[in-house]
This record gives sequence, structure tokens and C-alpha cells, in this order.
Amino acid sequence: MDWYSTVFELIDMRSFSNLWYWIALAVVWSSTSHWVLGVPYDMIQRAARHGGEAEIDLEDMVRINCNRMLYIAGVSGLWLLGIGAAVLTSLAMLAFWYWVEFAQAVFLLAFPMTLVALLSLNSARIIHDRQLGGTDLRKRLNRHRISTQVVGMVAIFVTALFGMYQNLAVGPF
Repeated sequence: MDWYSTVFELIDMRSFSNLWYWIALAVVWSSTSHWVLGVPYDMIQRAARHGGEAEIDLEDMVRINCNRMLYIAGVSGLWLLGIGAAVLTSLAMLAFWYWVEFAQAVFLLAFPMTLVALLSLNSARIIHDRQLGGTDLRKRLNRHRISTQVVGMVAIFVTALFGMYQNLAVGPF
């Protein structure tokens, strides 16, 4: 038996008809919504309920993660922007010019996550510049979480529409 046929039999390369793709999509957006700037959402809720040590822990974690993101953006931001743009452009061309379904699936995951990364960088810059803490910090983190969830809902909706279109237009192998 041929190695390629074994792999393609095991892993359906028709992404939108594959259950694992939809599970991966759900896991990606669930975890992206849960981790707000690298801080778990339950930590934000605990800081709001209990204050004190939980509030200090939240502020420290946010400060560390924001400083890390801003440092990476400052040191290699242009390289990351260029490489990211090249990868997304290549995926978009493969997906929508050459109509490669796997590239379509990856693009519909990667492009919205790029938007979330830009939102995260913007929130990190605002938190750092304004030296937010306490209630203002929690409000900013909640606002960032809601904007991430909006991007996620739109991305899942578009992916579901496009995936169902692909499944109906192409049909089974």
C-alpha cells in the first residue's frame, strides 16, 4: 500500500467536510476567548470579586505579558509583519485564486487570528501607556475579550457559510 494513500485515507484533506477541522476551529476560538492578553479570564473575574492579592496577581501578569508583547513588537515587529503578510497573501492566493481547499481552511483560521493579534497589541499598548490598574484594567481586558469574541463570531459564521458552500458545491469525493 502506498504511503500517501494511507495518509490521505487517514486524514481527509477535504478540510470543510472533516470533523477535526471544526473541532480545531472551536478549540482555537474558545481558547482565544479564554486567554485575554495571556491572562486566563477566571483570573480577571477573581480579581473583580476578591480584590487584594488576586488584583495584584492580575496586574502583575498583565504587566509582564504586555511588556513582553511590546518588546517583541519593538524588536522584530517589522519582520513579523512582513512574514505574516507574505504568509497570508500566499494562503489567500492558494485559497481563492487556485482554489485549494486546505489553504482556504487555514486562511479562514489564520486571518481572523491575525486580527486578534493586532487587537492584542493595541490593548497592550493602551494598558502600558495609560498605566491601567484596578477597575480600569479589568474594563479594558473585558473590552478586549468582547472584541475578540466578536471577531471570533464573525469568523466562525463566515467559515461555516464558506465551508457549507464548499461541501454543497464540491460534494463528496
